[in-house]
Amino acid sequence: MNSPPPSTPTGLHQPVDSDWRTMLQAWLGSRGLLLLVGVLLALTSDRTFVDLVGNWDAQHFFAIAERGYPPGSNEVAFFPGLPGILAFGNLLGVPPVVTGVIVSTVCSLVAALALVRLGGPWASVGWLFAPVAVFTVVPYTEALFCALAFWAWVWARRDTWWSAGLLAGAACAVRVSGLFLLGALAVLVLTEHGRGAGVATRLRAWTARAVWLLIPVAVLFGYALFLYLQTGSWTAWYSAQVDGWQRTMTWPWESAIRTLEAVEPGGYADQNGWGTMMRAEVVAMAVGVLTVGWCLGRRLWAEASWVAVQVLAFSMSVWWISVNRAVLLWFPTWLMLATLIEWRPARPAARIAHHLAVGVLLAVGLGFMLWWARMFFTGAWAS
Repeated sequence: MNSPPPSTPTGLHQPVDSDWRTMLQAWLGSRGLLLLVGVLLALTSDRTFVDLVGNWDAQHFFAIAERGYPPGSNEVAFFPGLPGILAFGNLLGVPPVVTGVIVSTVCSLVAALALVRLGGPWASVGWLFAPVAVFTVVPYTEALFCALAFWAWVWARRDTWWSAGLLAGAACAVRVSGLFLLGALAVLVLTEHGRGAGVATRLRAWTARAVWLLIPVAVLFGYALFLYLQTGSWTAWYSAQVDGWQRTMTWPWESAIRTLEAVEPGGYADQNGWGTMMRAEVVAMAVGVLTVGWCLGRRLWAEASWVAVQVLAFSMSVWWISVNRAVLLWFPTWLMLATLIEWRPARPAARIAHHLAVGVLLAVGLGFMLWWARMFFTGAWAS
């Protein structure tokens, strides 16, 4: 692959034709491999299409799409964006499971296109072949949210804030991560605009952009108001998390100790067959911390805040849970990976070692992607 052209002053990559081809080939190849795993399991274990892709949280999305939010249900923990799309497909005669797979698969392409603009083709390749890439083809919110959030960031970097605000608003209807996106975009406004100008000029620059962030604020408030009218509580979403998934506020050090104790050989997680996934959660947290450090080293303050606030949120749960899937949302992680892959050491021996290391990293990632797909498709706990 040719060396990427320089980024624009906004920090965006300027793609050439070969970049788009690389991304498209990676999308087709990664989706094809995930499909192959599903087909092989269907042939060897008599599992149906719904059995393969309709596991875990997908069942909650299907239920909400079909009957809404029943009073007192903990399903209010799931935002209405994806269930609403599934319900619309149902009106057209398309089963929710089919709509969900189509939406995720298409949105994985849309998200990959945005990653090319944010960090070049290798950022999209890494994301498409991520160990947890199976969640970008099944009826989950990851692909849909990433498509909206990544493009919101692209438009914000282009200083087109009305587009960024609309996309961020749509993202806020999909999952609670939209709240963190809103905060990171606010940091981007404060750190990238009005620098070097007078106070009045800075305030005008900030206000002209921040006003568009009222759109995601309105979406988040709208869902909170809906839950209040239904339950009489402004904390209904948090209560659903606690009652349904025991995600109570915990001091970070207590959460870390409990998680590390759980993943010890023979510990709680191993006894329930969850040990490997729990250990992966620990690795994912380490990746998040590493990403924050990388962003801070490059003075990417807004990108650092986008990942840091999520790492902090995960660190304040009873255990470190669902961090594996959240890595898909951390686009700076894939920018960091692309930088590592595109690095060209000066010494020939170092270049050879670098190529070998990258090859091993990609091979291991591919192996985990196939293994993770098998875990999800067979109904095993997959984060």
